[in-house]
Formats: sequence, C-alpha cells, structure tokens
Amino acid sequence: MELRASASWARPQEGPGDAEAERPEPGAGAGPGTPGPGALRAALFLRCLCLVGFLDLFGVSMVVPLLGLHVKSLGASPTVAGIAGSSYGILQLLSSTPVGCWSDVIGRRFSLLVCILCSALGYLILGVSTNMFLFVLARVSVGIFKHTLSISRAMLSDLVPEKERPLAIGQLNTASSVGFILGPVVGGYLSELDGGFCLTCFICFSVFVLNAGLVWLCPWSEASIRNTRSSLRLGESRAPSGKTGRAGPEASPGPGAEGAEGAEARGPWAEGVAALQHLRSLVTSEMGDVLLVRLLMALAVMLYHSNFVLALEERFGVRPKVTGHLISGCSALGALAGLTLGPLLRLYRHDCPRLLLHSSSLTCLLLLLFAAAPTAGAAAVPALLLAFSTAVGRTCITDLQLAAGGARAGGALIGLGQSVTAVGRVVAPLLSGVAQEFSPCGPPSLGAALALAAVSIMLLHRLRYGGDGSGRLKSE
Repeated sequence: MELRASASWARPQEGPGDAEAERPEPGAGAGPGTPGPGALRAALFLRCLCLVGFLDLFGVSMVVPLLGLHVKSLGASPTVAGIAGSSYGILQLLSSTPVGCWSDVIGRRFSLLVCILCSALGYLILGVSTNMFLFVLARVSVGIFKHTLSISRAMLSDLVPEKERPLAIGQLNTASSVGFILGPVVGGYLSELDGGFCLTCFICFSVFVLNAGLVWLCPWSEASIRNTRSSLRLGESRAPSGKTGRAGPEASPGPGAEGAEGAEARGPWAEGVAALQHLRSLVTSEMGDVLLVRLLMALAVMLYHSNFVLALEERFGVRPKVTGHLISGCSALGALAGLTLGPLLRLYRHDCPRLLLHSSSLTCLLLLLFAAAPTAGAAAVPALLLAFSTAVGRTCITDLQLAAGGARAGGALIGLGQSVTAVGRVVAPLLSGVAQEFSPCGPPSLGAALALAAVSIMLLHRLRYGGDGSGRLKSE
C-alpha cells in the first residue's frame, strides 16, 4: 500500500508567519484532491528512503551470514571470535544515542552520508582482512556508524504528519526486510566462488556507495518544507536554512524559545548538550515506561530467536534445511506486515498505544503456543504469526517514542531506542543459555513471561496520546 502524499501535508495551509517560510508553488493544488508538484516530490522522497533501507540491509545481509566462516578461516579461537562478535553490539549500544543526537544537530543529510560512507569503508576493510586486527577494525567502524536506518526513520518522522508516521515507518521496515530476505541468497551463491568472501564484501561496499549517491540525489527540499511546518506549529526554534542538509530551516521562535539566531549562536556542541538534557528529562518522565516496554519486548523476541533452529531440531528432529525455509517464510510475512499497517491504523483510528497493546498480547500468546507445541506443524503456525505481530509492535513502539519527544531530538530518540535494543542483544544470549539448561522450551517460555510483564505495564499505565495536539503521551 502506497503512503499517501496528499497536498494537505506536503503543502501546508499558510498561517501567520508561514508566507516567508514557504512560497506557494505554481500549479500546486490545482483541483480538489489533486496532488500538486510538492506532494509528488514528497512521495518521491519517501520512495527514495525506502530504497535506501532496501539497499542497506541487502548489502549487510550478504555479508553477515558469512562472518563466522571468515573468522574461522583466520584461525581465531572460539573465545576470540565471540569477543569480536560481541564488539559490534557493544559499540551499537554506546553509539546509537550520540549519533542520533548528532543528526539532530548537524542535519539528517550530512549525518546519513557520513554513516553510509564510513560503513562502506568498514565492509571494504572486512573484505581484505587477513588477520584479526583488520577484522576487528572493520567491525569497529561498522559498529559505530551503522545507524543509517535509524537516521532514515528520524527523517520520516520529520517529513510525515503524526497519523501517517506509523505507516511510513512500516513501509521503510518492509523495504528493509525484503533486502534482508534477498541478501543471504546472493551472498550464499557468491561465497561458493574463489575468493567469495572478499567479492561479497566488495559488492556490499559498492552497494553502500550507490546508497550514498542515492541519498545525495534525494529531493531534500521537501523534508525541509515539512520541518518548517512542524517547527512553526510547535513553536520549536530551528537553525537557518542556509546550510545544506540541515534538519530544519528557519522558523519563527515560539513562546519560551530562544529563536533561530540564539540556537545558531550557541554552536553545535551547545545544541547537542541541550538535546541530551531534553532527552534525559523525557526518559525520567513519560517516556521511561515506553523504553521499558521496548526492552522487555525486545528481550522476549530475542529469546525466541536465540535457540529457534536448535529447539526445532531437539524437539521435533527438524532438519536445518527445512528450518531455513520456515525462517524465510517468517521473514516474508514480517515484510508483508508493513503493508497491512494502513488498514490496521484505520481500524484502530490511529490509536498506536492500543495497537501496541494488542500486538504485544498476541506476541505473548504466540510464544506460549510455540513453547507448548506438540508437533513441528503446530510450532510452525505461531512462528509465522509471530513474524507479523512483532513487525507491527516494532513500528508502534517507535512511533510512541517519537510521540513522547515531539518534534525535537527525533534522531536522539530513535538512537536511544536502538541503544535499548542493543542492551537486549547483550543480555538475551545470557538469559537464553540459562533457560536452555532446563529445557529447549525455556527461552520462548521466558520470553512469554517478559512479554506478559510488558503487557501488564501497558495496562497499568494506560498510555495514550495527549489531546492537546502536541503528540505527547499522558497517563489516564
């Protein structure tokens, strides 16, 4: 389902102070319900971001399944290989929030280009790595700068109105998931060739360079128009638009705001510190519960995935080849989940917290059914449905984070969410190992318990959108 780029939000109605921020385009809004040139360029920008997400995970998923074999070929011990593998998750945990805040300060375009090019350099070094030092160096570069999808989601939050935001993020997730489905297939074929790993990494490097060119050619003027509208409506101060790739153009200062000149006079470091202080106040207030729910649901899903192949083999004797087909089917269903977000949001009247509550409850139930399944066929049904419920829940929780923070520090908010998910990546293997000592059903059973805790938090606090049009959350 294509995201509607109607003229109503691509070219906002002019109000006091809007005339200088946006000049009307000739031919826009020529007839009722007819999208003007601004709306068409906004739709093109959204498609560009979806293509960026597709190419990003397509390139990454070609290389990631081959990392274990490459580390083994370098002669590393299992312990050293484990430490090298953990370094990526730890670096993601430490860098997600600062990189997101950095994108808020210097602008999405420049930060996205830097992240793509530095990630490309990391994969190029990985392809020529002949020892563990070069391998770790490559993973460090990728671990610090591989935040392209987070910045793309922040850009979508800048561009689209609140009601369209979950659908836009869902479509970006769908495009990325399709890339993750196709990438391992291509990488598997390339790995069979002589020097296959080096060739795969070089192709991944080329895909990232192509992605950087696509970002450079995107119609960023439409993102600036949307940012101007948000800033004027919310009274947020923005820096002047004279710099290429800024996150938002100049806007009139609202009540209590310092104004664009004051923000520019503070400098980027002062702006970054102010954004982090704003983020800290959010975490200690209404957004703390949202982050806790995200952590619990991330742990629940990661525990389920941690021993999925092993559990099916030990419980039902399912061969890895058959399990691989099941995983591909789950990935495809998760990608299709993004296409259903439009009808779901209309059914729920754009009530994302209620949709998150129901999708999380469904995830909890499906984890229990998977853990208690008596046959492989009975386990396959909840496994397929889990791909759908988790994809919907991921989009909703991201939208709630952005709703809690409003228009300010969108990149820092999404980066903080990625840091929370990275905590889950560090903790989940440990919990999975302990739970698996008792039973192959232990990890999904523990995941169901954590999902139940997340559902209980949502029921106790009854998070809803505020009715003042600010997009913030309130407890009823």
